[in-house]
Formats: sequence, C-alpha cells, structure tokens
Amino acid sequence: MIRFLLRALGFLSLAAAFLLVIYDGTKSIAGNGIAITSVRMLWETINAASLQNLRPVIENTAGRFVWDPVFTGFLGAPSWAVLGVLGIIFVLLGRKRRPLIGYAR
Repeated sequence: MIRFLLRALGFLSLAAAFLLVIYDGTKSIAGNGIAITSVRMLWETINAASLQNLRPVIENTAGRFVWDPVFTGFLGAPSWAVLGVLGIIFVLLGRKRRPLIGYAR
C-alpha cells in the first residue's frame, strides 16, 4: 500500500514537472527569450500567504542562516527540476525489491 502511494505520488510529481517544462517552453517561445518558473513563483501562484508565514517560522526555529542562503536558494530553483527530482526519488522509494539469488546477502 505504501509503495503504491509512493509510486503514485512520484508519477504525479513527474507529470507536473513535465507540464511545467511544457509551460516554460511555450512561454519562452512566445516571449522570444528564456522563461523559467521558479519554485517561489509557483508557490506564490498556489498560496502566497503560506510562503509569507513560513519565513518567520524557519527563522525562529532554525535560524537566519537556514532561511537566507539555503531556503532562498531552493526557492530560486526551477520548479520543474525540483518536482522532477522529487518524483524520481518517490518512484525509486516505491519500487519493488529485487529477489535475492543464491547467497547474495
């Protein structure tokens, strides 16, 4: 059951990453330049208030160092790359284990 959920979540993340690649590509073609949707832009499109509420929580619990270089770097990453990596990780976590052959333990 858990493997099924991990694989389903992985494939949904990969599908969303593919859609974002298509979206960025058509936006780049239409604008005659490179257009990349960052994680921050995607997060603000979905729910901007949660991103504003997350900053004080991270700064108070983990410190300013975690927010400024670490989390802002994550927010600046292309959203399709982040969703693609998460999708691959979830699919790999949800795969079936190989059967052991012989004494390979």
